[in-house]
Amino acid sequence: MTPASAAVGMRQSADAPGASRRSVPATPEGLRRGGRPSRRWPWLVASAAVAVGVAGAGFAAGADGREDTQPPALGPGDVTVELHVEHSLFEPTEIRVVEGTRLRFLVDNDDPINHELIVGGPEVHARHARGTEARHPSVPGEVSVGPNRVGVTTLRFDEPGTFEFACHLPGHYEYGMHGVVEVAPAPA
Repeated sequence: MTPASAAVGMRQSADAPGASRRSVPATPEGLRRGGRPSRRWPWLVASAAVAVGVAGAGFAAGADGREDTQPPALGPGDVTVELHVEHSLFEPTEIRVVEGTRLRFLVDNDDPINHELIVGGPEVHARHARGTEARHPSVPGEVSVGPNRVGVTTLRFDEPGTFEFACHLPGHYEYGMHGVVEVAPAPA
């Protein structure tokens, strides 16, 4: 056995004295009856090529210059969005509203630990980034939610832009507990 064939789990085989040596898989799955190599691999390669081709065609169809369709923005006016928390993650992670929307966040914490929802621009998140506040008073865009509880906060979005929502309790943001509110300009 050569060092290269040993490294990849192959063994050298000779069916008869004086026959040429060839590499065959070292496992029984790679052999057919009589010790000959299986011919299934060409089918596997062909199947993989077809799968890659189909996937590539799907990507090419999406790259034809058309923009992906986004769901319509909610609002304007009063809108309620349910944010579910499970395994320290928010669902949904993206919310789209029209400027002038007063967004009521209903936070349903299905986890056995505390969480919070902080909504706002970078200055708001910089203030909370250390996660040092165990509870949040009734402030627009901020709410603390106990284990298996529901919390509510409301915030009005008057300017177009992207605003983040997050949980800044220790380790939660880093784990992925954040999302965005995209505020679209109001239709003219």
